[in-house]
Amino acid sequence: MKTIDELLADGVAGQRVFVRADLNVPLEGTTITDDGRIRAVLPTITKLAHAGARVVVASHLGRPKGAPEPAFSLAPAAARLGELLGSDIAFATDTVGESARATVAGLADGQVAVIENLRFNPGETSKDDVERGAFADQLAELADVYVGDGFGAVHRKHASVFDLPARLPHAAGYLIATEVGVLKKLTEDVERPYVVVLGGAKVSDKLGVIDHLLEKADRILVGGGMAYTFLKAKGYEVGISLLQEDQIPTVLEYLARAEKRGVEFVLPVDVLVSSEFPDLKTKAPANPTTVPADAIPADQEGLDIGPETRKLYASKLADAGTVFWNGPMGVFEHPDYAEGTRAVAQALVDGPAFTVVGGGDSAAAVRILGFDEKAFGHISTGGGASLEYLEGKTLPGLAALED
Repeated sequence: MKTIDELLADGVAGQRVFVRADLNVPLEGTTITDDGRIRAVLPTITKLAHAGARVVVASHLGRPKGAPEPAFSLAPAAARLGELLGSDIAFATDTVGESARATVAGLADGQVAVIENLRFNPGETSKDDVERGAFADQLAELADVYVGDGFGAVHRKHASVFDLPARLPHAAGYLIATEVGVLKKLTEDVERPYVVVLGGAKVSDKLGVIDHLLEKADRILVGGGMAYTFLKAKGYEVGISLLQEDQIPTVLEYLARAEKRGVEFVLPVDVLVSSEFPDLKTKAPANPTTVPADAIPADQEGLDIGPETRKLYASKLADAGTVFWNGPMGVFEHPDYAEGTRAVAQALVDGPAFTVVGGGDSAAAVRILGFDEKAFGHISTGGGASLEYLEGKTLPGLAALED
């Protein structure tokens, strides 16, 4: 895989360099609530611009249906990128149309442009190779060189991620190089005990990584909505908590495998419950009740791990050599249900382990809860990509960057 430093050594002054970034930031209206993914690509864009490249930044945002949707415009992300770079950013209001062509043509050496959301074009995500390739051909007309630096999208076989690198000289940006290097430390050279913390809503999203990590991890701690499927599998009442009943047979198999292999599988011992989901807009007090994990009332929903579980999980992280964390412990967006996620983050900060926060909601939670990002070994920009890498899958966007 060619590095960006090798690309820069060859010279990029005056060349149009297409940077596939990941600017898929969370928005409330047009307000960005977490700009971590924008900041993560700054080193690559800055280095290219300082070297005299004409930088064309592209990304997706959200899940539009192959046509323009104002709610998913990249305009707020482009504006924030300009603020962080301290320079004016040109913005094209389409992907490969008249605006994109004119915007790119108007760039001077060292200038940066952002084109509109790639998923406004159906060719970006098409499963048809011909349609996807045709869109990649149009994108290729905007550039001379391709730099892949959108780690959060490398597990997608999309036109700008997989097909476009085949049409242009290409290299990996600094973010992708860093992400891959960190993930190799979780798979090839692990300091033990190796503890994995998994949370988030659905157990089905994590089955592949659990299956793979049962062969590698020493401990697996489970929280978030996915924990209730595990608790149900153990025969506990989970009330109206999030539950994937069809996954119980697989969960039982994993628990049995963990016991056989000597992998410590740790589940909540108490949880915060309520009969109503909290209002995340007003943050009105929710007044949850703490109950044992095996005694959730039938009309209540588990929304965070309880105080005893927080202590238990902190103790299980205290002696770790390596920790991978993906997924919050509860509905951290509401202050009454944020303490479980906060406790895990604090344990990682306090402990000696090399810690990797695996993107998505976990990364957002770290920032929203006020932790210093530098206190963690690495905060990934790609939750799904990180999980698939740890499952041992071939990621299309990484494969496309190989020479």
